[in-house]
Amino acid sequence: MELRTRPHQRFVYRAQTMLVTNPLGLVTGEGAEGLYVHNSRLLSRLTWSIDGHPVAPFAVSDVGPDAMLSYAEAPDATARHENDVYREASAVHLELAAFLDNGLRLRADIVNHSHHDRSLTLGLHLAADFSGPAEADDGHPQRLGGTAVEWDPARRQVCFRLDHPYLKRAVRVRLETEADSDWHDDALLVSLSVPARDRRRVEISVAGILDGREHTPGPGRFTVGPPADVVAERLGDDLPELRVADPGVQRTWDTAIQDLASLPLGRPEGPTALVAGIPLYDQFFGRDTLTTGWQALLALRSPLRDALRANAALQGTRIDDWRDEEPGAMIHQAGDPPSSVLGEDPFNRYYGDYATPVDYVAMLGQYHAWTGDTATALELLPAARRALTWLDRYGDLDRDGLLEYRQRAPRGVCHQGWKDAPDAIVDADGREQKDPIATCELQAYWYGALRNIVPVLVAAGDRVHAVRLLGQAARLRRRINQRLWLDDLDGYALGLGPDGQLLRVVSSNAGHLLLAAVATGQQGQWVARRLMRPDMFSGWGIRTLSTDNPAYHPFSYHLGSVWAVEQASIAAGFSRYGCWPELHRLARGFFDLAELFPAHRVPEAVGGLARDADHPHPGVYPKANAPQSWSASAVVLMVQALLSLRPFAPAHLLLLDPHLPDWLPELRLRGLRVGDAVVDLHVWRHRDRTRWQHRVRQGHLFVRQSPSLRDPRARLGRGLARLLPG
Repeated sequence: MELRTRPHQRFVYRAQTMLVTNPLGLVTGEGAEGLYVHNSRLLSRLTWSIDGHPVAPFAVSDVGPDAMLSYAEAPDATARHENDVYREASAVHLELAAFLDNGLRLRADIVNHSHHDRSLTLGLHLAADFSGPAEADDGHPQRLGGTAVEWDPARRQVCFRLDHPYLKRAVRVRLETEADSDWHDDALLVSLSVPARDRRRVEISVAGILDGREHTPGPGRFTVGPPADVVAERLGDDLPELRVADPGVQRTWDTAIQDLASLPLGRPEGPTALVAGIPLYDQFFGRDTLTTGWQALLALRSPLRDALRANAALQGTRIDDWRDEEPGAMIHQAGDPPSSVLGEDPFNRYYGDYATPVDYVAMLGQYHAWTGDTATALELLPAARRALTWLDRYGDLDRDGLLEYRQRAPRGVCHQGWKDAPDAIVDADGREQKDPIATCELQAYWYGALRNIVPVLVAAGDRVHAVRLLGQAARLRRRINQRLWLDDLDGYALGLGPDGQLLRVVSSNAGHLLLAAVATGQQGQWVARRLMRPDMFSGWGIRTLSTDNPAYHPFSYHLGSVWAVEQASIAAGFSRYGCWPELHRLARGFFDLAELFPAHRVPEAVGGLARDADHPHPGVYPKANAPQSWSASAVVLMVQALLSLRPFAPAHLLLLDPHLPDWLPELRLRGLRVGDAVVDLHVWRHRDRTRWQHRVRQGHLFVRQSPSLRDPRARLGRGLARLLPG
């Protein structure tokens, strides 16, 4: 069984250049199909013909993330007479390659298998509309103005230009091969003679021109290789080697690492903050870059480091209600689709997100804990201080000690916690709630931020501020447990509604409070068991909303679907509280889900249907992105949860408490980096218990087993334990 996200589309992508095709590798103008550069669809049609007859490939495949190769037969009536040895197939076939590298390079090899020379006309049929990806995907491409078409026979190129007074967009398609060419009836026509038993190659470059800057494609080459090689080329980051006894888990890990290496926002030699996902989120999202980088820390350092720097550079500096911006606020998203460039919406630089500021502060602490990179942590500490000031000044609207979000931007985002869909927050009767809202997970993130930044403040010599934040965190934890814990739900309320009423809703949000260690040991056990009941756990993962809620819908964005990124966060929480049976069931469902998809690639979100005899697969959220950066990094965090790894590099310390399930009897992790140290871990099951050993290959590192928060043996000053990543 193989399940595909967006089965009507294929994608190749690189550094904010993306090609979306139909399953045959052609751009026909349907839906989101097209060539995009920086979120502007430059070509809305790209198909081939021979002698005026359409070419339909019979074999198509992506070759790595940024190239595609297709094979097609050339329409050839002369090849079908009885005496021709090739009568069962065309005498001519085409090899059609597409390479993305800043722009698009097309390569057509025409292969003549007959014993006769063949003269033909290769046609490339083109159109442009300069729409944005979201509008095109919804089936309502923007009509931004007319399109002027300019043919230059001397240069063998055609140029499409958008006729708009403010938006400067154009695309140039140039025939790079010496050959007779013409432009006729929306097609670039190339006249060729292909010798018998030989081939001819045609090269075509497609360059976007945005605001006077030309995006010229590179030479074009196929790049494939093992994950470590891909990472070294794309991210310049060392990668530990993971080897596990389960081949499905191994394939899921390998694909996740390759996907992370394929999603840098800029060119490979530039910053390695990652885009959110393909095809709809090929741009910068603040919390996505931070979450992805943090989840991937066991394997990679550079994505979080560069995400922290990029988010600091985009931090809010003024009060601007159009953008929901305030001094110290952190960015929600920054991109350049046409609608944002023209000022129709604020999303070219929009700040309406309460998760990003708290994530930034917490994850700066996480980065420091994993890497011991005090210089970078101190460089970025001023941005964290500004975010903390924003939380105190602007985040708590009614001064009750909890964060409440409120939308001010007329075209902004209503819900500004983890779940940001317009209908994401409901009450127990399924009724949609409007802002202001205080969701439970935002309070947990705030608690985690206050705790995790303390070691950075100590490194900066600011012990007074560190002690103050520890006290603030303790008070916040008590407040959360007093106001949001519900004994009759065995868990936390979704939050507080606009009138301060408790939203008595069973949702996945409660799992985030385990990740941040807000719950007591007993509460953690209750939450874990509650999340694994049939109304929440589908068999593939934990749903965003209980099936008992009237608003439940298995294919909604946040009201019943299953998100990979959330499974990993909740798994890490289960690990902190020693909920091993729940963790093992959750991890088994997660990796089983990956096996349903090509290359074991976990998509953004899948359906919330129960795993039963009538539903051998859960379906997919209809607009799911795949690859999705934080779905890929969720694989890394899931492995970390099974090992219960928690580093503190400034003290040369690595804590672990591995508990492998019976379906994963052995795991080896070679080259794990904690600070400047490099360690190998070997973990295996023996007589229903998990054993482990380690070898420090470089530097100094104390590796110790530390029981979970619920274990009475956990005497490592639970205060210190709470400071470590989680």
